[in-house]
Amino acid sequence: MFCSMRFLMTLVLFFFFAKFDAMRYDQQDDVSVTITVSKNGGGKFSTVQQAIDSIPSNNEGWIRIQIQHGVYHEKVTIPQDKPFVILEGDPNHQTTIEFGASGSVVESPTFKAFADNFVAKNIVFKNTYDHLITFDPNNGRKTTWAPAAKIAGDKASFYNCTFISLQDTLTDFQGRHYFYGCNIQGAIDFIWGNGQSIYEKCRIMALSKIIGTTGYITAQGREGPNETTGFVFKDCHLCGSGRILLGRAYRTYARVLFSGTYMENIVAPEGWSEWEVRPVDTITFSEAKCRGPGANMSHRISWEKKLSDDEVGYLTNTSSFINQDGWLEKQPH
Repeated sequence: MFCSMRFLMTLVLFFFFAKFDAMRYDQQDDVSVTITVSKNGGGKFSTVQQAIDSIPSNNEGWIRIQIQHGVYHEKVTIPQDKPFVILEGDPNHQTTIEFGASGSVVESPTFKAFADNFVAKNIVFKNTYDHLITFDPNNGRKTTWAPAAKIAGDKASFYNCTFISLQDTLTDFQGRHYFYGCNIQGAIDFIWGNGQSIYEKCRIMALSKIIGTTGYITAQGREGPNETTGFVFKDCHLCGSGRILLGRAYRTYARVLFSGTYMENIVAPEGWSEWEVRPVDTITFSEAKCRGPGANMSHRISWEKKLSDDEVGYLTNTSSFINQDGWLEKQPH
């Protein structure tokens, strides 16, 4: 009798702790729902926006939208009231979301994410407007605002994604963002905004040869000394064609750091521009331990900042610069 009672109590405790562990796993890592999108009829939805629209407002559990390979010709928006969304493309075959709107940084982005807690993997975000532009004055088509993506929510991460356009390709508008192993292409201010972001092991490709003049990688918009924002490029690779500047100051307190980055011979010797006449002592444009023929700093602008090792360490460390509350570890991988 005693042994039977002890066995029963052991069994009850086993299932209790098993259920507790499962609950703990669900809270930290699990995805509550997976939705499949397919152009060929193999998924619940045939467009990405349909899948997003099906998510209830203010959802509290992670929802994965698996997008089968193919080209999805549509504008896609994740509104502010739909957090905890994962967009995941096919890791083996290209998954592309593309559209060709232009002329507005507000209305033209192919993809817009306003919600907090967002993850994207293995997706090409593309604005096709610029693909008809050639370096030909008789072509009749001028470069203008044509973002591939606008990221305006907090705690957004991107893994092995590609962003393609010419002008304002990636609007890193506001919030804390992490980009890993991504490919970003453009010619004019093609990473711009006032985000607080780390780009790690990304491929930054200049397409300035198409526009026939010197281009700009970044246009960072930090507006005051107390703002924690800035763009940090860590162990990246700068490549492409034509001449490029690392950045120009979109606002008075612009902050950009290239650290441990390999730069091909496409970077103009001066490196940076203040854009408009402004007090350059408030601008923080910096390079640290970069390599390659484009990293020669002997002719850089005189007001480029020399950061201390501690300052570089703070900005390049995800834990100190963008991940103070551990949000990256809480996202499903």
